[in-house]
Amino acid sequence: MDFRSLLQMMIDRQASDLHLKVGARPVLRIHGQLVKLEDAPVGAEEMQRLISKALTEEQRESLALAREIDFAFGVGGVGRFRANFYYQRGTPAIAVRYVPLGVPRIEQLNLPPVIRSIAMRPRGLVLVTGTVGSGKTTTLAAMIDEINRTASKNIITLEDPIEFLHRDQRALISQREVGLDTESYESGLKHILRQDPDVLLLGEIRTQQTMSVATMAANTGHLVLSTLHTIDAIQTVNRIISFYPPHQHEEVRFMLAAALQAVISMRLIRTADGRGRVPAVEVMVNTETIRDLLLDPGKTSRIRHAIAEGASHYGMQTFDQSLMDLCRRGMISGEEALRHASNPSEFELRMKGIRSASDATWEVFEQGTRAAREEESTEESPERGSPEAQSGAA
Repeated sequence: MDFRSLLQMMIDRQASDLHLKVGARPVLRIHGQLVKLEDAPVGAEEMQRLISKALTEEQRESLALAREIDFAFGVGGVGRFRANFYYQRGTPAIAVRYVPLGVPRIEQLNLPPVIRSIAMRPRGLVLVTGTVGSGKTTTLAAMIDEINRTASKNIITLEDPIEFLHRDQRALISQREVGLDTESYESGLKHILRQDPDVLLLGEIRTQQTMSVATMAANTGHLVLSTLHTIDAIQTVNRIISFYPPHQHEEVRFMLAAALQAVISMRLIRTADGRGRVPAVEVMVNTETIRDLLLDPGKTSRIRHAIAEGASHYGMQTFDQSLMDLCRRGMISGEEALRHASNPSEFELRMKGIRSASDATWEVFEQGTRAAREEESTEESPERGSPEAQSGAA
């Protein structure tokens, strides 16, 4: 097994992931689909040699004890990767994800323009959500890059592991990796507010403690960017509240209504030509209407309709609005759009030209997206990169 050649093949074939396990042929994930290679099955001794070369002695000890480990590494002349060694059926396996060396711009990722203004908020909590491999890390990296290029701020990140590498531009950036620059996620969080940050990037909110630190920092004048493994804005609100015991839910809703700036939810959709993927994005901005819905547990379900209505004034959009826009621009097929729609029955009616009670919100959104595209076409902007760059990180 030539590991370096497999990594180069990932890049050449535009694969986002490489999977290796003992007794099986290597597998690439290309545009969301798993593809088995013709190489010989990986042997146990080959995997052990790979562990010895890829990990430090301390990391090997950690793997032997915990039976899994996350880490990032670079290969000269090839690229940068994030990896996870783990055990299955008593033998080691590895999942590798390609991380583009350059940080993509927001416009190159085909993200809504409102994300740029969200990134430049002076304070508050911004959450980027989605399933594994939906482009959360890439989107956050693009937002950090936007701040770095345009604002004189102190940015501190806490990541496990560090994926995209940022160089100081107008901003000062300190990237801290768990296990290398701080003992643990909890230890890093304990001291992070004493490091004079203007902007905080927390790789993922995993616990009540992390959520509490994030909201406290957001309420004390910091901009906090982080991720959650939730599929949309409503599930994100419910997940945050579920971190806390029931007797604190009312307090948490007040805290969230005050701290939250936006929720950006991602789904990567296969392009119409089958050669890449493009993000469908739901964007919720915390307006006065959204704030009222957050405070009342009986009104959380109304958030999606409020997002749809906020398209023209606040740049918000639901997943179905985003999918319809991508479909009408020819970027994705109608079948793919329908398969990923949040409300497939209503979406199908809309595709057939049958009007429903929610048509008013659709029309407002379509007018806004048309105006935004016309404005964008009159301005000089960087050439869009491959949408597959969006799938290069989780």
